[in-house]
Amino acid sequence: MQLIDQKQWSPYVWTSLESAGVEFILSHDGKVSLSCIEHKYICLLFSAKWCRPCNNFMTKLLNLYKTLNSTLPGSNLEILFVSLDHDESSFLDHFRNMPWLAVPFDQKISQKLRVMFHVEQIPSLIPLVSVDGKFSVEEDAVRLVDYYGVDAFPFDAKRRKELEAIDEARSQGGRLEELIGSKDRNFLICKDDSKISISKLVGKTIGLYFGAHWCPPSRSFTEMLIKTYNELENLEVGRFEVVFISMDRDENEFMASQKLMPWLAIPYNDKIRHDLSRIFDVKWIPTLLILGAEGNVISRDGRVMITRYGPAAFPFTEKRVKEVEGTLEEQGARLPREVSDPRHEHVLKLDMARNYVCDVCQQGGRFWVFSCRQCDFDLHPCCAEKL
Repeated sequence: MQLIDQKQWSPYVWTSLESAGVEFILSHDGKVSLSCIEHKYICLLFSAKWCRPCNNFMTKLLNLYKTLNSTLPGSNLEILFVSLDHDESSFLDHFRNMPWLAVPFDQKISQKLRVMFHVEQIPSLIPLVSVDGKFSVEEDAVRLVDYYGVDAFPFDAKRRKELEAIDEARSQGGRLEELIGSKDRNFLICKDDSKISISKLVGKTIGLYFGAHWCPPSRSFTEMLIKTYNELENLEVGRFEVVFISMDRDENEFMASQKLMPWLAIPYNDKIRHDLSRIFDVKWIPTLLILGAEGNVISRDGRVMITRYGPAAFPFTEKRVKEVEGTLEEQGARLPREVSDPRHEHVLKLDMARNYVCDVCQQGGRFWVFSCRQCDFDLHPCCAEKL
């Protein structure tokens, strides 16, 4: 957090409000003069009771406001609520839960302010700063607060660039403890609640798994990832680890996810979960990012690699994927396009499958398979060669 030099705060903040027709502002004790916001760092909050995103954002903003005023009293942050409610009773109901000030309910004034500060959607949090005695209207800070919480203060362009630079540096990897840990936590948790030091993962190939129990594709991929993880535990002992980064809606869902997983997880209540989602720009789940032995991101397509090639893709580099694809191509070139098997009445065509069970040897197979196009019969190439 940064402390703003009070010399930057405009003593003329109210002039813009006056030009919109605001004669006074409201506290919970009644009317107060516009001069009460002199030497304050002002943010205009455009919000409405009927707006669900506004109500969701309010929880974060309340926490930020209380934290700043208790831990950084010199911040002098003041929020001024501009209502876009449909009627005064809704405005009062909304304002009742706010510890800050408000512009009196007047739809004409609210619309003037909305136009003046280019507000196109709500919620909108507009920081006002003074540059050479003139207002500077900063970019809407809602997303900044969503992403960074109290660290976003003072919500200006300089702070935005600083935070983005920090994210960019972390996204490049390096020190694993700094990426998935914090000053208060240097461990990950297992499903039995035991703790494993992050330092024990250094030098391994790591999958950062973003998923959730409520998401059907996540549950399906979890099964696939468990199979690959267990196979690699036997083939590449200790060289691969997965860290679950929950996108679940509550801790009960997180626990439902974790109890199925043989790997590690970041605690549900740790904000690092959200930080990692932001840093790596995770837009959907399931997502599996692969970190190399040096802690850097070597692939954002871990899900595709696991789905197509399973443990054969380890250590999940582009080079290894090309090797696997080349090997499969060579194998396919040596196989006939079709075979006839006396144990089955139809001609079997050469095909590719992620996973299957051979109907002759009853063993699981992957990749090349002779399949019946008319019925559910699969034959492993090794079984076909024994004819």
